[in-house]
Amino acid sequence: MGEDRAIVEERFAERTIVGRDDRGEEERVVIWLAFRPGALWAVGRAVNPHLRDSAQPRPEDTVYESYELDDALEHVNEMLEDEARVVDEDGVEQLVRPITRKDIEPLLERKVFR
Repeated sequence: MGEDRAIVEERFAERTIVGRDDRGEEERVVIWLAFRPGALWAVGRAVNPHLRDSAQPRPEDTVYESYELDDALEHVNEMLEDEARVVDEDGVEQLVRPITRKDIEPLLERKVFR
């Protein structure tokens, strides 16, 4: 994916994990599952995206792509578990809900049956 190309995607689910960075300041990690043209699922991760000049995801935010929803769900949930473990180890207890098919299917059905 080229650096200057805009990323076109529709986010189907998103989770924010709030923790602390190495200096002890608040850090927000946003992890999402998106649907892209060509029936491609993408998993994204951004640190402190609210501090960016643009809400548009950057190419380097994409950490995984798959044509299989189950593979993308597995990957996004592994990332969520890893982030939750890190903030827990830093002393910030936080419940992070997994992203499930039940979250995705109603949105996907609306998209397919428009």
